[in-house]
Amino acid sequence: MSKGPAEQPEHYFSEQPAVDDRERTIEFELDGVSYELTTSTGVFSGGRLDPGTSVLLNKVVPPETAGTFLDLGCGYGPISAVLAQRDDAEVWAVDVNRRALDLTRRNTEKTPGTVHTAAPEEVPADVRFDEIWSNPPIKVGKEALHELLETWLPRLKDGGVAWLVVSKHLGADSLARWLAEQGWAVDKHASANGYRVLRVDRPQ
Repeated sequence: MSKGPAEQPEHYFSEQPAVDDRERTIEFELDGVSYELTTSTGVFSGGRLDPGTSVLLNKVVPPETAGTFLDLGCGYGPISAVLAQRDDAEVWAVDVNRRALDLTRRNTEKTPGTVHTAAPEEVPADVRFDEIWSNPPIKVGKEALHELLETWLPRLKDGGVAWLVVSKHLGADSLARWLAEQGWAVDKHASANGYRVLRVDRPQ
């Protein structure tokens, strides 16, 4: 069966999605906090909380200390909204999709922490991160995915960690092997519902 226009994944990889902007509300609860976020067509998982993102948020404990955090491929901002629950958190929400960035900005306006929404080229070169959280865009292809990770993982601070959630059938284990080959310390932190959460530590 062919996909309808709103389901075509290339739309959420585009700076300006071609599909009409049709908004809706998504609700979920995590650690006793209720979230009500606005989403839309033309962004990643615009119809629900993505199951991979849900696994990531439920299997990794949010940062317990102040820090600077990256939500890489933020979509409409569910990860950013969770990371920004601390008033001493600084979150960079990064996406190529301008509609997604606008939604993330709106969805995090009232969070205790500070959230900066930015296209990749808009993040200052000297910003370094204590943690990177990402449900990476696997469907951009292996070469583009590797380039993405090679760009952002080196921006971890010493002792920093990245949390990546990847579908098992879309290559979670092969990605783990590739990261290890590049010299990163990789641990298969958790698995659930067909997804693998990878912990990636900066080499000492």
